[in-house]
Amino acid sequence: MPKTIKELADELKVSKQTIQYHYQRLPTKNRQKDSQGTNMISLTAERIIRDKVAKPLVANTQQTGSKKVTKTSKENNELIATLRREIEDLKSQRDKQLATKDRQIDHLTKLVDQQQQLQLATVADNRRLKDHVQKLSGQLTQKTNDNLSAGNDLFNIQDKKSKIAKQKIVKSGSNKDGIHTNRAIKRWWKFW
Repeated sequence: MPKTIKELADELKVSKQTIQYHYQRLPTKNRQKDSQGTNMISLTAERIIRDKVAKPLVANTQQTGSKKVTKTSKENNELIATLRREIEDLKSQRDKQLATKDRQIDHLTKLVDQQQQLQLATVADNRRLKDHVQKLSGQLTQKTNDNLSAGNDLFNIQDKKSKIAKQKIVKSGSNKDGIHTNRAIKRWWKFW
């Protein structure tokens, strides 16, 4: 539970300025403010500040004697309890994050599986379409070959007709020299 600078100063029996000094040197991620803009000290920040403030206190306690040693051990017990609470908080946060990551991994695994199934279905459809196109292509090739042979037959028929037409050349009189000229019969539909 976050504390104010005054509460922590009273608890550690140091001045507010000392706590404020250490608080300002904390990383920004460990600094908090409440809705009114008051500086609040989180458990992590409290632990860091306690460590910094406790070092001079331990040195002072050793100099003054054994009376304060019992207070220091009390403070150490409080510090240990605070650290244990913080460790439990961090473990619960870690467990929540891991559970979230597990759900995300499961979701992504399902998406990859769906993608692979969709890909397989698409490949199967493509194969069916390719086989169908090849089948149609084979039929078209066969029809084309049939049409080509029919076209050759038609060409042969037209060739015979042209031979017959050449045979129908009419003699059209003689010219001045007495040479006879041959001219084909011309009809209007043959000009196009």
